Amino acid sequence: MSNLVAEITMFNSNLLSKIAYIFLIVPIIGFCEAYSSGKDLAQAVYDRHSPDDSSAKVQMLLSKKGTVKKRRLLFSYGLDKGNSERWSLMRFIQPKDVDGTGLLSKDYLGDDNDQWLYLPSSDKVRRISSKRKGGRFVGSDFYYEDLRDREVNMDTHKLLGQGKAGSVGCLLLESIPVKKSNSVYTRRLSCIHPKILIPLWTEFYKKKEKPVKRLKAKRIKKVQGYWTVFESTMSNLKSGNATQLITLNITYNQDIPESLFTQRGLEDQSLEVPFRPKGKVSNRKKSSSAAAVKPAKKSSEMEGQ
Repeated sequence: MSNLVAEITMFNSNLLSKIAYIFLIVPIIGFCEAYSSGKDLAQAVYDRHSPDDSSAKVQMLLSKKGTVKKRRLLFSYGLDKGNSERWSLMRFIQPKDVDGTGLLSKDYLGDDNDQWLYLPSSDKVRRISSKRKGGRFVGSDFYYEDLRDREVNMDTHKLLGQGKAGSVGCLLLESIPVKKSNSVYTRRLSCIHPKILIPLWTEFYKKKEKPVKRLKAKRIKKVQGYWTVFESTMSNLKSGNATQLITLNITYNQDIPESLFTQRGLEDQSLEVPFRPKGKVSNRKKSSSAAAVKPAKKSSEMEGQ
């Protein structure tokens, strides 16, 4: 298929009450043949076109059984060092009880990684033990492990064939940790969009046959040439709680310095101010764009479930 639909909305009765249906037919069989193994697909996802650095303003919504209980605002920064080394910094600015809280993550080649948490109340930086990979990050439904980079060789991958995310076809990829000790999960099942190579949903398992959590990408847009997830929801399938992340603004390739991803940068948020995202990227559909949606149009935006 030469063109993607300009905007795709996938049905999800649990999260959306007002939905427009636009259907996309993707030749999944051809894409399946493009990957000889699950590892090939996993590697393609890991190696997809990505920026050298990023800066985003994000809203976090914490819900309990469908009702939003807490709202948080944060900035997120990322730096790709190459050779499977990636650094990230997250900084909360609202509400007051989490203002200034920061998380610095450094993922290196292989199983090695470091994470540090800064709590303004104590004015101290605390290193996060690798044993706490299953701990909840600031009370959300994301584990510390979910915020880390995961290399392809850390799992065995199997291509299970075709699947769907709402009305959109995808490739089903099963990933099982090579070492049980390097993940809190025993299995992950992902629905990979065959063209843009972004997981439309991922289910997380812990020994049992049923998933314990599910991460869904709801809205995906192309910014500065990079496909970007603008809305995603991590659901705890046992408790019914969920954490939604909504990207309000994002900027790529600002030449963010390595010095920002240090203990000093973690403690002093004034150092990151010059690199906060510029301008404004709308996260709402414009009526003119919605009216122009037709299967023959090229895509710079799509929606997921």
